[in-house]
Amino acid sequence: MTTAPIRVLIVDDDALVRAGLSMILSGAGDIEIVGEAADGAQVPPSVAEHRPDVVLMDIRMPGVDGLAATEALRATASPPEVVVLTTFHADAQVLRALRAGAAGFLLKDIPPGDLVSAIRKVAAGEPILSPVVTRQLISHVSDGGVGQRTDRARALLARLSEREREVAVAVGQGRSNAEIGAELYMSVATVKAHVSRILTKLELNNRVQIALTVYDAGP
Repeated sequence: MTTAPIRVLIVDDDALVRAGLSMILSGAGDIEIVGEAADGAQVPPSVAEHRPDVVLMDIRMPGVDGLAATEALRATASPPEVVVLTTFHADAQVLRALRAGAAGFLLKDIPPGDLVSAIRKVAAGEPILSPVVTRQLISHVSDGGVGQRTDRARALLARLSEREREVAVAVGQGRSNAEIGAELYMSVATVKAHVSRILTKLELNNRVQIALTVYDAGP
């Protein structure tokens, strides 16, 4: 049996960047570039037309930026995964995009092989946000309401069973399903089931939002 290729939509206002990303990703046999967009306003119709699995989204664009486009996409039924692109790892907009439901982010100087690997991971439901970068973002970005976020995060985590909280913390540490299974002595299938229940109980979209909730809750 052959597996369907990962369908990717590239969104960036720089034509040269779009061309470079397309060339890199098209070289992978399991990734198909189904469309491109130069502005966030073009994203909804492009997604409706091409039905991508992953949207590679620039943050800083004139007109409708990547943050607004990400929020709009994640509010729709069965949205594609969104990976945001940025030049700076401590960009305040990146954290806002992650809270809006983006599956992670990449720096624009990412090595080609890592870019391909990241697209594969996010298409498979794995996070592509390292614990180090998560801590950097949260420690460097201040967008107000920290106390309220902490209280809300702790209230959300209180909904979980002890085992589910252990899995949530491991997700927050950037562990893969296989790593969590080995650490907590459970099968990968059981880890996936726990993650699914955590997402449902906490009303979150993806693993990155679980990680942010864990960090918001504090020690």
